[in-house]
Amino acid sequence: MQSRLPPQAYIDQDWFERERELLFKPLWQFVGLKGMLDKHNAFLTCQLFGIPVVVQNFRGELRAFENVCPHRQNPIQTAAHGVRALTCGYHGWNFDSEGAPAHIPFDAELYRYPQEERACLHLRRFALECIGNLVFINLSPEPMPIRQQFGAAMTASLAHSSLAFDSEVVMTTYDARFNWKLVYENLRDANHPTFVHAQTLGKYATFNAFVDEDALVSLRRMRADGIPDKARAMALLRSFSGGGRDEPIEHIPHQYWFDNVERYRDQDWYYNWLVFPNLHIASPTGGYTFTIEHHIPVGPDRTRMVVYYLTAKKKQPYASSPAVLHDLMLSTDVILSEDIGVLEQVQRTLHPASRPAQLGDYEYINAGIEPWYMDVMEGKIVL
Repeated sequence: MQSRLPPQAYIDQDWFERERELLFKPLWQFVGLKGMLDKHNAFLTCQLFGIPVVVQNFRGELRAFENVCPHRQNPIQTAAHGVRALTCGYHGWNFDSEGAPAHIPFDAELYRYPQEERACLHLRRFALECIGNLVFINLSPEPMPIRQQFGAAMTASLAHSSLAFDSEVVMTTYDARFNWKLVYENLRDANHPTFVHAQTLGKYATFNAFVDEDALVSLRRMRADGIPDKARAMALLRSFSGGGRDEPIEHIPHQYWFDNVERYRDQDWYYNWLVFPNLHIASPTGGYTFTIEHHIPVGPDRTRMVVYYLTAKKKQPYASSPAVLHDLMLSTDVILSEDIGVLEQVQRTLHPASRPAQLGDYEYINAGIEPWYMDVMEGKIVL
């Protein structure tokens, strides 16, 4: 079946900007791990769709704000993460948990703001929700309930699995040259590991692509008749996220440090959570380690991939844990580099007159997202 997405969906700047407004800003976005924000004044920063964001711990309560001082537009927190009061380094303005200035040095002598202007000094605040150890924010002034996006079952699965995460984390970033949609399409393509990862992931886990005949019937009906109403559109959105046990792992070589962590579950499975639109969590070691990929769209042909590496919770500290995370990062980099290489090749072939992709029946999941996505982009579905 032919893809519903035109080449402009992957290469056009105007399309990307419309996508940012119609799709990403109304949806909940992952921003980081709660375990990295466990101290008073702990913070993390990120850039989402051109908006600088800071998440700050105020005596145990997390708040998200636009990371811009209203005085001279300086970023308030300049590091990626750390522990520091929410204080602008340019002129010393300090902000409280409501985003209001708690202290402005030389306020009466130099600034002399009239009372009606002081309301403009508050930081712009964003809605924030935690699912287990995962922190999400929403950039919309009227955000949808987070369960409306992910559904109760997926929310529970994410909460349960993420609470197994250890607090020691290593992070790395890839500036990749491809459209973000190529990543989610690739992650939902169970046929590619046989070829792209034959010498890496494929050596210990077999991913079985299959055709779901019932899903195909529903897909063809939807492509012919369209999406009938908003309730059906939101139900489809919830169906795009899912995860848990994916494929059995034939053999997990025992590592000396396994006894130092509380393994997530006790089964030799590859665990895989696909969180629409742009988050992927996996445990390729049967619950001993986790990788978290956050695919942040930067442009029509650029995606910033922020990747977190961590083990399951430690039973007790052990001296070699940094080396364990370093090894996890190196081994995961081999697999990610295989995917990045292919997706950058695909991106380079695309041009305005490109033919749409010709999907196989086994790609019914990707094909099922396309009518919904196109309705959002055409304004038929308003999130």
